[in-house]
Amino acid sequence: MIKVCVFDAYGTLFDVAAAARKAATEPSFSKLKDIWPTVANDWRLKQLQYTWLRAITKKHCDFWQVTQDGLDFALENSDLNGDDALRQRLLDLYWELDAYGEVPEMLSALKSAGTQTAILSNGSPDMLGGAVKSANLSDVLDAVISVEDVGVFKPDASVYQLVCDRFGCKPENVLFISSNGWDVAGASGFGFQTTWVNRAGEPVDRLPHGPKFILSDLTDIPKIFGQLS
Repeated sequence: MIKVCVFDAYGTLFDVAAAARKAATEPSFSKLKDIWPTVANDWRLKQLQYTWLRAITKKHCDFWQVTQDGLDFALENSDLNGDDALRQRLLDLYWELDAYGEVPEMLSALKSAGTQTAILSNGSPDMLGGAVKSANLSDVLDAVISVEDVGVFKPDASVYQLVCDRFGCKPENVLFISSNGWDVAGASGFGFQTTWVNRAGEPVDRLPHGPKFILSDLTDIPKIFGQLS
């Protein structure tokens, strides 16, 4: 029986491309107008790569440092390094990321059904608090869990164990949802029931563990939870 519904944050509940997209519409940063998707993609890719490398090499830092490092790479890769105003604006916007359109209604439906809900994220507590507050999701989440409690990034098994410790449950009692195939693989290997939110229509990763469900967005999560609980 599923007892708790747990979501990854960045790319799953919150649109990580929103910061670059918003900045590109502002007159002061018109240089982003045509290249913001490249900057956003490079930023996200390096952000993730740095978490994996730091986990493997046991050189942990908080996610805010990784986010800044990833942005610096992305800006330099698009010949925008040295623009301190642009860098600061993008970092500021990252604390105010938009939730995907279906997220508020989906989480409200889960809460109305009496479902326990949580975030499990690489994000630091301050970052996650800012994102949840900005998106007005505080009332529909029972817990916001950060990897900072164990000092290592996903997909280390100790991160997924945080959910079981917080809710007093076994791995099989958790439905875990992420937009990242590698995160779903890690969670599935740990024993969670998993759903991959495949917004881009990508192939399934060639990894030992895969998702139980695949969706194009989060709209049907309450139905899946209802089937499993």
